[in-house]
Amino acid sequence: MYMPTNTLDLRDMPPAERHPKIFEAFESIPSGEALTIINDHDPKPLYYQMAAEVDAFDADAYQVEREAEGKFVATLPKE
Repeated sequence: MYMPTNTLDLRDMPPAERHPKIFEAFESIPSGEALTIINDHDPKPLYYQMAAEVDAFDADAYQVEREAEGKFVATLPKE
């Protein structure tokens, strides 16, 4: 079980700035913790990018839930 340590609400952020901000925040959290993001769409492209490029990303423990129209909450766990 990963402990969330940081939450980013990306819904008001320009799309071009989102992935760099996520990668920066993910890098700053300790191993065994998780970054939670709130997005306006399913962050499936982010999942694939993280799985391919970030060794510390635990793709098997990744979770995403659609909480409302335009609100997806994803947990990015760090090994």
